[in-house]
Amino acid sequence: MSLGSGNVSGNVPSKKTPSDFLKSVLGRPVIVKLNSGVTYRGVLATLDGYMNVALEQTEEYVEGQLKAKYGDAFIRGNNISWISTQKRKPTTN
Repeated sequence: MSLGSGNVSGNVPSKKTPSDFLKSVLGRPVIVKLNSGVTYRGVLATLDGYMNVALEQTEEYVEGQLKAKYGDAFIRGNNISWISTQKRKPTTN
């Protein structure tokens, strides 16, 4: 009797790491939530191994209300609670 992996198709599901996710969203709009509860929305420009983040076209939200707009913003990684993708805003001409 053989004990298999339980995967009938034989395909091994690919595992994505948080690092893979962050690399895949470079240049895309993201939401960055800080430990303080403040949220930043902008385009992810760069990040490093410490999860320090640089955003472009950044908006700062406090308790869901827009408080400020910045061209570029740098957020230190130890302040970040989570990062998520956001849908692109529709452009109006």
